Amino acid sequence: MAQILYLTHIEIDFGVLATLGAECDKANIKRPLIVTDPGVKAVGILQKALDALQGHQGIEQVAVFDQTPSNPTEAAIRAAVNVYHAGRCDGLIALGGGSSIDCAKGVAILATHAGALKTFATIEGGSSQITPAVSPIIAVPTTAGTGSEVARGAILIVDDGRKLGFHSWHLVPKAALLDPELTLGLPPALTAATGMDAIAHCMETFMAAPFNPPADGIALDGLTRGWAYIERATANGQDRDARLNMMSASMQGAMAFQKGLGCVHSLSHSLGGVNPRLHHGTLNAMFLPAVVRFNAAAESVQQERRLERMAYAMGLGDIGGGVASATASAQAAEAIAQAITAMNARLNLPKGLAELGVTPDCFDEVIAGAMADHCHKTNPRLATEQDYREMLQAAM
Repeated sequence: MAQILYLTHIEIDFGVLATLGAECDKANIKRPLIVTDPGVKAVGILQKALDALQGHQGIEQVAVFDQTPSNPTEAAIRAAVNVYHAGRCDGLIALGGGSSIDCAKGVAILATHAGALKTFATIEGGSSQITPAVSPIIAVPTTAGTGSEVARGAILIVDDGRKLGFHSWHLVPKAALLDPELTLGLPPALTAATGMDAIAHCMETFMAAPFNPPADGIALDGLTRGWAYIERATANGQDRDARLNMMSASMQGAMAFQKGLGCVHSLSHSLGGVNPRLHHGTLNAMFLPAVVRFNAAAESVQQERRLERMAYAMGLGDIGGGVASATASAQAAEAIAQAITAMNARLNLPKGLAELGVTPDCFDEVIAGAMADHCHKTNPRLATEQDYREMLQAAM
């Protein structure tokens, strides 16, 4: 059964951070905990958020947890929960990239539910254990990549080392304030990596088989924007039009991926769990070419001309002339894969996993994790262990 849900309030424009206090009022948050990271604090964005709250009549006090790691862990979430309870907080402001927003979602669970974090993981059957009692969240992204500010899920590393997904409509932030002003100072390398994360979301969810035409439309438009503006945003971080469109592409990818993702994310989640120092968006960029080629043989991809339509959105021409065929799908896959590889090079991203220090001796562990990942079964073509091994080898 197809289920199509779009549930949150989104503000997207330069300067919308100024509405943060009013959004707290709407969510009935009087004592927020701001969950952020040292980088956001260092560049002054945390202070901007505090300034937006200062003197607002409805705010009684503000607590801060600024130690979110690049891949949020259960230990970090417990530390934030301690700050939440010490401050008698009644809601969360997630300020930062996907890590801070996902960390805040973990806090929203553990601050209001008993049990270890893994109890609530999707692959552990924990989604139904996440109740409306979760702490309300207002999300303020400072990167244009994960789109977690409008998503129902979080990716977190639990105490046993696994990098797991947590999904519940109760985790969708009550409001998302998308202020491109906050991304103007983002370094080129991070702009490129997070931007490719957004593009990967749009591409993977568009290729996924489930019936969700609104998600398809949102994803395809997000791909068009992301592909057109990522180089401009990376080359000139002060390009306001590029920053606005990249932030929209990020949000659109996450709005759409309720439809499901696929092998790119199965592999990135697993490898990111094996080596938490690796950046998720960079890994997605590395895996995309191999997965696109793999998906060309999927029946749903061929029938719906998924790859041909993506190629057109990326400015690669009208492949196949509007007629669905295996040949056209394969041609589009090759054109897209080559375009992604070339884009990665122009963005100065790594040439492959080997450049990131990945070696084949971790493949077995990564494959086992990918097979168990929640994105594995929503890929349009079900991958085997050998398929994953070949994707890893191709991405080296």
